[in-house]
Amino acid sequence: MASEARVKAAALLAVAGLAALAFVAGRTGDAPRVVVLCALAAVVPGLVLWRTLNVLAAPRGLPAFEPRAVLNVEQQSLVDNALALEARLEHAPVALFGIDGDENVQPLNANARKLVAPGRASDAAALYRQLAGRPHGDRTLLQFETERGTERALATVSMLTLHGRPQRLAALMPVESELEAEALNAWRRLVHVLTHEIMNSLTPVASLSRTARDLVEEAGPTLPADVAADLGTALDAIGRRADSLASFVASYRSLSNVPEARPERVQLAALFARLDALVGPAWRARDGDVEFTVAPASLELMADPGQLEQALINLLKNAFEATGAGGRARVVARLARGARLRIEVDDDGPGVPDALAAHIFTPFFTTRKQGGGIGLAMVRQLVHCNGGTVRYARPVSRGARFVITF
Repeated sequence: MASEARVKAAALLAVAGLAALAFVAGRTGDAPRVVVLCALAAVVPGLVLWRTLNVLAAPRGLPAFEPRAVLNVEQQSLVDNALALEARLEHAPVALFGIDGDENVQPLNANARKLVAPGRASDAAALYRQLAGRPHGDRTLLQFETERGTERALATVSMLTLHGRPQRLAALMPVESELEAEALNAWRRLVHVLTHEIMNSLTPVASLSRTARDLVEEAGPTLPADVAADLGTALDAIGRRADSLASFVASYRSLSNVPEARPERVQLAALFARLDALVGPAWRARDGDVEFTVAPASLELMADPGQLEQALINLLKNAFEATGAGGRARVVARLARGARLRIEVDDDGPGVPDALAAHIFTPFFTTRKQGGGIGLAMVRQLVHCNGGTVRYARPVSRGARFVITF
């Protein structure tokens, strides 16, 4: 502090000296010799002032500035290439993990960090153990649990040496959505072909059965009574079964002819109010109830309102048929971790046996005698058309629970 005070005092004296010399030079403007002498005398206080200002302006406690080394063209090119490679790895379309030793697994890029962040893998440690257990050169399909249900990912492991230490690099590409989309497209093509071929065969059968029945009625007087009766019964049975089968096949055409979604802003509170008006009376008529909850009440979604409504109606219809008198169901919409919107539909019925849970979304699969196996398949198709996924989640207690995630 004392040295700083001395420096400031010297600066003030230098300023005062310069001011005095300037005053003298101004009063003797007609004497050039005096002006020159004043200018020469001003050099000393000027130097003192410049020195003191530099001392006061210098940062205290910091090391002296050292000029940065200048890279040559080749070195700068290497640095630029390294930065570009790091940026590409950071934004690579696969999740990259480094495996050091037998247990140390670290996410290496943005997709890997997203995969183990809240809202995706529900047990990151379990996923790390699966990756750590994969050998060099392994290529397999892994399964891991997420908040949306079980997902699958293609994992590839390679070996590399970094700083003299062997390490494994695991590339993980989630493929659940792609596999589900391919499965849906395969089922749509299959259903389209089957319904087309079956309808082409049923149409002439139904038409010919009606024509034959008319001919039998016209030729009735010329035929024995028992023969006419048997022919009429047989042709009537053929016609009725052909019509019934045609109606059954036509119901499956809806799977292959789902119109393209027309998304718009949907207020879930208003959508749930319409659903309550549609299905609520039937539940309450048998002493049951269905509850609709939206949290927060202002929650909105970009989707086709008609298709989303139909998907929820199908789920509630299944819940209604699975529960008896006094049965209850809940439909809850909320924001989950990772800013995902979840719609959960659960009931207190008998639930789905574990052995059948993997097949309930398959077209034609049903456990009811009068079921057609189209309800849940249509739900998955409608939800997928709107960019979402639907999973069956095993409930903690009894009942069935379906989770739609967008």
